[in-house]
Amino acid sequence: MEPQWVPTERDIAAARITDFARFAGARAGREFDGYPALWQWSVDDLPGFWHTLWDYFRLGEIGGEVLASREMPGAQWFPGTRINYVDQVVRALNPERPAIVQITEEHAPREISWAELIDDTAAFARTLRGLGVGPGDRVAGYLPNIPEAIVAFLATASIGAVWSACGQDYSPKAALDRLGQLEPVVLVAADGYAYGGKTHDKRADLAAVRAGLPTLRGTVVVPRLGLPVDDGTPWADAVAITEAQPPVITTEPVGFDHPLWIVFSSGTTGLPKGIVHGHGGVLLEHLKAVALHADIGPDDTFFWYTSPSWMMWNFQVAGLLTGATVVTYDGSPTHPDPGALWRIAAETGSTVLGTSPGYVLACIKDGLVPRTAFDLSALRTVGITGSSLPPASSEWIGANAGDHVQVSSISGGTDVVSAFAGGTRTVPVWPGELSAPYLGVALEAFDPDGKSVRDEVGELVVTEPMPSMPVRFWNDPDGHRYHDAYFDTFPGVWRHGDWITRTGHGSVVVHGRSDSTLNRHGIRMGSADIYQSVERLPEITEALVIGVEQPDGGYWMPLFVTLAPGADLTDELRARIASTIRTEVSPRHVPDEVIVAPGIPHTRTGKKLEVPIKKLFQGAEAGRVVERSAVDDPELLDWYAGQRPSAK
Repeated sequence: MEPQWVPTERDIAAARITDFARFAGARAGREFDGYPALWQWSVDDLPGFWHTLWDYFRLGEIGGEVLASREMPGAQWFPGTRINYVDQVVRALNPERPAIVQITEEHAPREISWAELIDDTAAFARTLRGLGVGPGDRVAGYLPNIPEAIVAFLATASIGAVWSACGQDYSPKAALDRLGQLEPVVLVAADGYAYGGKTHDKRADLAAVRAGLPTLRGTVVVPRLGLPVDDGTPWADAVAITEAQPPVITTEPVGFDHPLWIVFSSGTTGLPKGIVHGHGGVLLEHLKAVALHADIGPDDTFFWYTSPSWMMWNFQVAGLLTGATVVTYDGSPTHPDPGALWRIAAETGSTVLGTSPGYVLACIKDGLVPRTAFDLSALRTVGITGSSLPPASSEWIGANAGDHVQVSSISGGTDVVSAFAGGTRTVPVWPGELSAPYLGVALEAFDPDGKSVRDEVGELVVTEPMPSMPVRFWNDPDGHRYHDAYFDTFPGVWRHGDWITRTGHGSVVVHGRSDSTLNRHGIRMGSADIYQSVERLPEITEALVIGVEQPDGGYWMPLFVTLAPGADLTDELRARIASTIRTEVSPRHVPDEVIVAPGIPHTRTGKKLEVPIKKLFQGAEAGRVVERSAVDDPELLDWYAGQRPSAK
């Protein structure tokens, strides 16, 4: 397979990672001949790499060792160093361009200057202090993706308090399952949001969330829809500035591992796990990922379609660390038509647009040609995450967004709030592949015996610590839940739960979750390979494949499909599905049945519920395999429960 995009000499020369390689080479007394050599050094000499990165971004004094212990779990990074994430935002401010551009479905774009961002952050931090909020206290957000969410986060972080948020598409129960664990002292919420051409009044849900948080000292309400809300401080009052109180950010220096935010697992199999990340680890990982790998700097506009419920919201906020402009959008990606995200990218002059394979597929099926419909001359990179991007979809982006556009598929997770592998401006793009492991990530594919393999499928593991690995899980005092989540299979090695292939040319192919592996006739395969083939068919909107071991030793592998409007599951379509899988994937993984489903259930961050549905088919009770509040359409679970063999 040939690369679909190859960096030019100009790309390589202008890339910030090239400048970093020169800086690192001078420090290490050597010259790095290309990205593979730079990556190898970064994992061979972890303290040297991270110290160099720290100095490259001029983050200040280091108070002692870089890596006091590399044991996992429990690695000790920069143990004597004090820092605050917000200091880097202030250092990076770029008065020549806006800090944030707010896009909504119903209003004209609104620019927030760096001065306004800093003033509002300082004022809101003063409001929090007035409510008695101090280091270690939790501030919770129940908000859409709006600039006020960023201000509230930065203000919280500046005083050493801990931020955690979820979007308002979450029901009160789902929000309380997460935020209620934290005993927050302040809640920041909106009166509602607009999505898909409709407004959603969330005042009743806000009242229910407040009632479920008895530790609150105050609530601040953003008037997103302009609706009256009782018993809350209006946002305008919370960021009011007076002459007696100048808008100056005073940050609280905290330890490297001091909690910055708490993000949550999907919660499909019980109460969501609160994953605690520290100021220093996030700062370093995000500067590395955003500035070096995504090549985002003060001249860029960074737009990733996301919500505060998803770690990509945290990742996009990191654009501010580099002085870039970030775009917030709380509407539908397909309103008023499937070109919505491309239109926003064009209108804002976005240089980096982030989206999902599902959105790209919807554009393909709609027949959209973004490069002719919109002015994408500023666009440099399309980032992809959430699931694997099929090769055909990658090639479609190149052909229809512009052959100058780099496709940067990334894979990581909420667990590290960053990426393990993805695009790099100096590395070619191969269709359907992640270009390379990220710097400082000792990424390997392990066979069942814990041996590294190349050009064959293995478990995604990380053999050396990363600074943004969780500080801990919330309410896990002895660390056993944290240990069991990542280190119970290969002691001392992080097992992430994905099947990958490390290719001979250095890229990474992600095949899907290893805990939902299809294992037919002893041949293992990730579900992503099947989705990539089947979901390209014009009649198929989405698919879900499950491999179920049965009590009699048999193996049942159904394929559930949702059909495009007007399509029917005819014998001809069944045959075409089987032929597609047989020729493009594997003859051993042609499904036993193809079943039309009313929908495919997902977590609220878009992951298909493969493992819970598999457990359901193996006889488990629906209430035990998945928490309904964690599912985007809980009623679908009842339909799938009726499809298991024992129910037919």
